[in-house]
Amino acid sequence: MSKITQLKKAFKYLTNKHYRDIININTGKYDHLSDEDYIKKAFKVKMGYEIDLDYPKTFNEKLQWLKLHDRKPIYTTMVDKFDAKKYVADIIGEQYIIPTYGIWDSFDEIDFSALPDQFVLKCTHDSGGLIICRNKSELDINAGRAKINKSLTKDYYLNGREWPYKDVKPRIIAEAYMQDGEKNDLNDYKFYCFNGNPEFLYISRGLSHHPTANISYLTLDWKLAEFIRPDYKPFKEVPEKPKNFDLMVEFAKKLSQNIPFLRVDFYEINGNLYFGELTFFPGSGFTKFEPDKFDLVIGKKLLLPID
Repeated sequence: MSKITQLKKAFKYLTNKHYRDIININTGKYDHLSDEDYIKKAFKVKMGYEIDLDYPKTFNEKLQWLKLHDRKPIYTTMVDKFDAKKYVADIIGEQYIIPTYGIWDSFDEIDFSALPDQFVLKCTHDSGGLIICRNKSELDINAGRAKINKSLTKDYYLNGREWPYKDVKPRIIAEAYMQDGEKNDLNDYKFYCFNGNPEFLYISRGLSHHPTANISYLTLDWKLAEFIRPDYKPFKEVPEKPKNFDLMVEFAKKLSQNIPFLRVDFYEINGNLYFGELTFFPGSGFTKFEPDKFDLVIGKKLLLPID
């Protein structure tokens, strides 16, 4: 199924104009626009209201402002899936980093005979170039090559004008396949941090298959928050609190110091804590909350240099 056909099915309920705008944004028609013009266009289409970049108030508006005005070179290191590991290890310790087996510029450089039976391949510059290998003898090399090569040609920065990705070199890494007991899917703990202060988090499970995945926002005292993500099913019950939760909070504080907003992600696997990734713009700053008033409520926590 082509990307355009998938988008048509996903947005069939929209008005014709709104549908056309979403298709145009997701298929690159507006890639030629400046960052500011693209953000204004995409925000109106995806969020449903005009963005105010002069006086941003909502959380998503402020994330867009940060894309344009908070551009520190270290942010590129922090989002690179290879370079971020050393950056984070220097702050919290190497023992919390998922081991890396190798890094390559092209798929055909990979020596699969040197890799273990189970591993994960991912691209350093995007969020879609991922191959999970649970049994090397069953790995479809040709399909893997096609997927990775497609990801290597993708300019992830253009997708939402997330500035930190603009200069990330597209590469491929192989890292350890991590499994928590008999479970195939890991719980992911994502902390929303404002100038070094984690305010809340969400827990996700099963993101390798979005239609059946679960996401719920939680408070730091491990209760369901008053808001949800309308694009995912919430958990029916609050999952068990990880034993390393307090350490996650401590590390999230350290990693987000002096940064207006940063999402810091962790896993707990077989009782051990591991770093996941650092994210400056969850959902590229186009994630809705339900009730939608919480976009404004959460926005008040994000203090910009202009506030």
